[in-house]
Amino acid sequence: MNIDWSALGEVFVVSFGAAITVIVLFSFGIRALAGPAADPTSAPRQTGAEVTPRPALAVLCLLACALVVGYGLYLIIAK
Repeated sequence: MNIDWSALGEVFVVSFGAAITVIVLFSFGIRALAGPAADPTSAPRQTGAEVTPRPALAVLCLLACALVVGYGLYLIIAK
């Protein structure tokens, strides 16, 4: 049995990069949907900057995340 270590390393790097990309896109999408913190015990921010929801950005991030996952599933199922 002969293992092609360079191909295995390439698969690892690409899959790790894809996983990080999906995690970051999903996190940005969820954060873009979130409004200001609803925790009454938290101290108010001193900077005066309010976090406002950005639904268009959230849709773009979550759509990109879904496309990456869908493309990965296509690569697995089509072969």
